Amino acid sequence: MSDSVYKVIELVGTSTDSWEKATQNAIATASQQLRDLRIAEVSELDVQLEEGRIVRYRAKVKVSFRYQA
Repeated sequence: MSDSVYKVIELVGTSTDSWEKATQNAIATASQQLRDLRIAEVSELDVQLEEGRIVRYRAKVKVSFRYQA
């Protein structure tokens, strides 16, 4: 196996249903634009509130992919 270099970017996925779907949305969108995704790490979870109610789940996701110069 040859040595490789990976780039890490941070995304925020959102969903009105759950943190899991918010994470899936971030990864699905990234996979449309980036090739060779390797690892996704959820680094932060939060919610958006309106009038004391949860209206949106948010997942901050770090995604790594192979860097190709």
